[in-house]
Amino acid sequence: MIITIGKSVLENILIHSAPFLEKKDTSQITSHVYLNASNNNLTIKATDYEIGFLVTTDNVNIEKEGSITANGKKFLDIVRILKDGNINLEVKNDTLHITQGHSNFKLPTFSFNDFPEFPSYEGKARISIESHTLIESLKKITPAIDTNNPKFELNGALIDIKMDSINFASTDTRRLAVVNIINASQSELSIIIPKKAIIEIQKLFFDNIELYYDDTNLIIHSAQYTFFTKLINGKFPEYSRIIPKEIKTSLLLPKAIMIDSIKQITTISSDLKITFLGDVITFESLSDDNIEAKTEIGFSTGFSEPFSLAINSRYLLDFLGSINNSEFTIGLNEGNLPFILSDDNFKTVVMPIVI
Repeated sequence: MIITIGKSVLENILIHSAPFLEKKDTSQITSHVYLNASNNNLTIKATDYEIGFLVTTDNVNIEKEGSITANGKKFLDIVRILKDGNINLEVKNDTLHITQGHSNFKLPTFSFNDFPEFPSYEGKARISIESHTLIESLKKITPAIDTNNPKFELNGALIDIKMDSINFASTDTRRLAVVNIINASQSELSIIIPKKAIIEIQKLFFDNIELYYDDTNLIIHSAQYTFFTKLINGKFPEYSRIIPKEIKTSLLLPKAIMIDSIKQITTISSDLKITFLGDVITFESLSDDNIEAKTEIGFSTGFSEPFSLAINSRYLLDFLGSINNSEFTIGLNEGNLPFILSDDNFKTVVMPIVI
């Protein structure tokens, strides 16, 4: 293989490939990227078996076709320190030579035939959903996905497809985030996507994507990239049962002022108590130390008696940071019962702290 490619093109591809590499064990072929130069295109793949990334570019000059693998991290480190302009890649005696001007680097390779096969999207069932809707929905529920939970299904998000709608749901057992969109479908389906995959999907895709699936994988294809992730086996909690069916009191609150007040308290404590009085909402820190933070805003709540709830500030800030409107709704029952934060088709159910 002998090719010439612009630094910016190659560097951008390798940066996007980095999250898909095996990082702990460099003896594994999955710590390598796979390069194939043929038919006037360069294809680069990266995978850690759980998720995978493929990109094809025609912005390359191929003098001799061929395939090779190379350690992805070292390859990127080398490309980063080179100057802007073209980079030459050549395979000699199973070694990748990277040259530019007077600079010359060599990287050992593994047999490209041993590189893992990627699942194909051809012939697989397809999910019909607009790309912007998918990305925005995943972005809203991502903060509520758990991490390292022994119940593996909670380490991912549910895509629950009905005949006339799609629900996106995630939970860390203290809160539940749900986005509902109207979307016609020819079949019903529920799949659980790992958190790592969801984060990478948001980085890679913006427009005109196609989603395919089987029992094992979700595959997303666009004009530029192909991505796959293994799905999580398991049964996601019955999220519809967690959402309170009745609400005693609903308040429409200003987002910006609430964020400012909450952040003042978080300088002292991540846990806070919010008290709704007739014409005032107070915010107080909950801390074991003899340190106190308190602020308030003028707001007509309609409460004739004080109503208090204690909460982890991160749950509120995650929700408020995900919405675009200047106001949101909070639905309250009792101070020790779950409450609902709502914005259009996005809801987060939060379990308060018992004090």
